[in-house]
Amino acid sequence: MPVIVVTDSSSRLSASLTDRYGITQVPLHVTMPDGSDYLEGVDPIPADVISVPGVTTSGANPQDLIEVYGEALERSDGDGVVAVHMSRRLSGTWAAARLVAEELGDGLRIVDSRAAGASVGLTVLAAAQAAAGGADRDHVYEAAVRAAATADSLLCVQTLENLRNSGRISAASHLLGSALSIKPILHVEDGILVLKERQRTTTKAIARMIEAAVEQAGTDAVTVAVQHCQAPGLAIEVHEKLCAKLPRVTSSLVVDLGKVLGVHVGRGAVGIALGRGLEPLD
Repeated sequence: MPVIVVTDSSSRLSASLTDRYGITQVPLHVTMPDGSDYLEGVDPIPADVISVPGVTTSGANPQDLIEVYGEALERSDGDGVVAVHMSRRLSGTWAAARLVAEELGDGLRIVDSRAAGASVGLTVLAAAQAAAGGADRDHVYEAAVRAAATADSLLCVQTLENLRNSGRISAASHLLGSALSIKPILHVEDGILVLKERQRTTTKAIARMIEAAVEQAGTDAVTVAVQHCQAPGLAIEVHEKLCAKLPRVTSSLVVDLGKVLGVHVGRGAVGIALGRGLEPLD
């Protein structure tokens, strides 16, 4: 049996991809002000949850993980499990995973993707492709670490208010983004979202984000993922413009960021993730 790859619902992988590679996704949590708890990808979550005051999100807890990891270890028939999760600086899932790994032993290895959203998904796919090719647990782990280290991720948001309220970006960056209606371009640096550039309008910010992604890709063959929060038309437009400018696209995806990440980035956010070294997904 190949090494089993586990991730969380922040990876935004479609059912077709998880089924194809045997990937297991652990749901993250959305908690309403009245205490109602929803599991992403399992429970029906209201579409407007991202704008409800007082909504919070949380990572997978040890109880969630020990059940999933235990089942995956059994399914691997001794070949082991590699779990790839959202950045430890953005979610508590990685820390919970480390605690569970200490209990379950050497058959389980944990990877900090140092990212969120589709960039996590691309790292997961790199690990899953290595596993499908017959790599052992350590080499699958190394494939995931390498993919995480070479990934690029950019994000345009309509406002930094959601990120500031959730503590995912500093108050100082909030002021930079809100002054004179400036539209920020964010990127992931050392596992956290930081301000990369500012533009006067959303149109200019998105155009510059596409340019920056093309610059980052260079002449590399890249797998492209365009992600959005309740803005499918905008995401398709970005996807078309970006793929037309990139010299070597291995595969491309357009994905919704989902409710957990949507709470933090707000409606209208659109982003780009670039992965390297992946096989075609078609």
